[in-house]
Amino acid sequence: MTAAFLPEPPSTPAVAAAYRDDLASDGYVNNLTRVWCWRPDVLASFQNTRADLLAGSTLSSREVAVLVAATAAAREDSYCALAWGSRLAELSDEATAARVLRGVDPGLSERETALAGWARQVVRDPNATTEGDARRLRDAGLSDQEIFEATTLVAFRLAFSTVNDALGARPDPPLAQRAPGLVREAVTFGRPVQDL
Repeated sequence: MTAAFLPEPPSTPAVAAAYRDDLASDGYVNNLTRVWCWRPDVLASFQNTRADLLAGSTLSSREVAVLVAATAAAREDSYCALAWGSRLAELSDEATAARVLRGVDPGLSERETALAGWARQVVRDPNATTEGDARRLRDAGLSDQEIFEATTLVAFRLAFSTVNDALGARPDPPLAQRAPGLVREAVTFGRPVQDL
């Protein structure tokens, strides 16, 4: 099976720069980067907008990892679940990350539990959210700005995952190999890891 449904994009300075960034950070060029590099300007804009959102946020790195891992799992996106499950494992432990990927949250703080539940609800049916749901987030200690930021991060992740999944981007073998064992075991959904 191929790494994605689209072939390698034409070589341009912007594509070369995106590939260099992946090589510097990950040691390989990600399949999703190859897909997104059909419009490297859009990839850069997306990354910059997400960075801008997080730069002004008071959500902790672990809270963001919980939020994104819960989103990826609820969306059944294996690529992002492996990446963000691994990130969450670094910030907590692999058992906690695996539980979040499976949709169970013992061991999380009240805020983290609320964020994971909110992410799953927004993925399932954003039209079904209520004022009571927002109040539960506030009761867990989240500010209105943090609620907006969390919701926007979920929406950004859904957009990103939709492009990756629809265009067949398969998780990279090194991503899966580096993921903790319990995280790999929890990701039983989505596209399979690319064949070597």
